[in-house]
Amino acid sequence: MSAEVILALVPIVLLILLGMGLRHLRFLAEGFWSQAERLSYYVLVPCLFFHSLATARLDALPARALVTTLILSILAVAALLVALRPMLRVDGPTFTSIFQGGIRFNNYVGVTLAAGLFGSQGIALAALCSAAIVPTVNILCVLVFARHGSARLSGRGIARQLVTNPLVLGSFAGIGFQFLGLGLPAGIEPALRALGAASLPLGLLCVGAALEFGSVRGWMAPVATSSAIKFLALPVMTMLVASLMGLTGPALVTALLFQALPTASSAYIMARQLGGDAPLMAGITALQTLFALVALPIAAAGIGALAA
Repeated sequence: MSAEVILALVPIVLLILLGMGLRHLRFLAEGFWSQAERLSYYVLVPCLFFHSLATARLDALPARALVTTLILSILAVAALLVALRPMLRVDGPTFTSIFQGGIRFNNYVGVTLAAGLFGSQGIALAALCSAAIVPTVNILCVLVFARHGSARLSGRGIARQLVTNPLVLGSFAGIGFQFLGLGLPAGIEPALRALGAASLPLGLLCVGAALEFGSVRGWMAPVATSSAIKFLALPVMTMLVASLMGLTGPALVTALLFQALPTASSAYIMARQLGGDAPLMAGITALQTLFALVALPIAAAGIGALAA
């Protein structure tokens, strides 16, 4: 399992490093990266989730156990973070970044890794994970920003953030097609598949370009707190819930890998838009990505042994 994970991580690492190099060398105009992130976030990744969920053979997957495991474990860890808030002794915007770093995940890395490990079954499992995690995480993060962010949201603002998130919409639309038994038209299905496939390399290039390692200075305690939640508390909680749900095999491996993924660069965008601590969020994203490049192969070896 560890060798398979390393092989699956090789293209991920190379694309992230390529993104860092292209940004550093200024090979592309500075405005390209924000537009590429916008294209990925609003078009490509929603197409990936929609196509994967609408066409996946979910009847062969432990969908109920997987979704329940992911949602319950995230809710439990989110409640733990909120309960720890007074002991952290940080201001509201700082707490929003710790919270995002603790429960948000990088879709691009997760889908690529699952596909590398389990092929088409991995993509279907990754789509199910995303369908469970994306709405849950975004709802929780919006609520935390509404309470602790510097730009307080009204009830209407919270509702707007929840119902217009493109990843949530893409996931729910794919689930709807699957539930209703609707097939994708022959001419549209290949286009959606191609757009979804384009999200993986472009998204990883953007992840590399977004890393700002200089911003972590002075923020080691919040970075350590969010990383401990992300790489330790969340996977452990997921394993506990999975054992109660009877989740095993590739579904368990995929669930644990998704819960141990570093936070996404989109967390920085949300922090900037909703009144969080954006520099801290950039630092958390950078260091968690570095941690994951070392920790994921080791963690996956242990996960594979447990799931065998």
